[in-house]
Amino acid sequence: MKPLVLPDVEAYAEAHSLAESDLCRRLREETNRTMDCPQMVVGPLEGAFLKVMAMTVGAKRILEIGTFTGYSALCLAESLPDEAEVITCDIDPESTALAKQYWAESPHGSKIHLRLAPALETLASLTGSFDLIFIDADKANYVNYFQRALELIAPTGVILIDNVLWSGDVLKSPPPDSNTEAIQKLNRLVHAEPRVSAVLLTIRDGVFLIKPRSSSIANVPMAQQQTQQ
Repeated sequence: MKPLVLPDVEAYAEAHSLAESDLCRRLREETNRTMDCPQMVVGPLEGAFLKVMAMTVGAKRILEIGTFTGYSALCLAESLPDEAEVITCDIDPESTALAKQYWAESPHGSKIHLRLAPALETLASLTGSFDLIFIDADKANYVNYFQRALELIAPTGVILIDNVLWSGDVLKSPPPDSNTEAIQKLNRLVHAEPRVSAVLLTIRDGVFLIKPRSSSIANVPMAQQQTQQ
């Protein structure tokens, strides 16, 4: 992942944002030491952003698509009241084993519930609404994840999608690979979607912040929404 912001600016922003917990720091450091793709961890600045967004919407039920080593799930859980929950989806038993190790150390770990299965299968089984949905998983399914998130998000909630600038490769035409093409398609879809208001933020590798526009449509199944339009 190519940095999109000058390192000194990034460090300054981190220093003036909500502080990273000691447990999150240790998890991030172990991820960097032991994992093949440690850049998949969102890091302190984006972790602070996730926490503040959860606090802003008063989240009590969060859905995360893409767990990796559990850093972002832990950040989110730390921001929630005791009765709240984070449902997080992944398919990798190795990376999530490290996640569970650190969650077990945290007084907030009991709020986190891992679903170790293909995310689309998990998403199909979920009911009720979520106050915050964070998408940070395989890029090939980003459009599918976003479309299902529209069905699951609460009218007052927010959808956050990571890596939507993809090291700047989204500017390239034609796209250099299938992941870039999938993200470009997702970005066009979000921008054109009349049911949401969205802003693409230049935090880390790009984060889409997406808000439902209409409480009457936010939790209506997609097939029914299409007949209403």
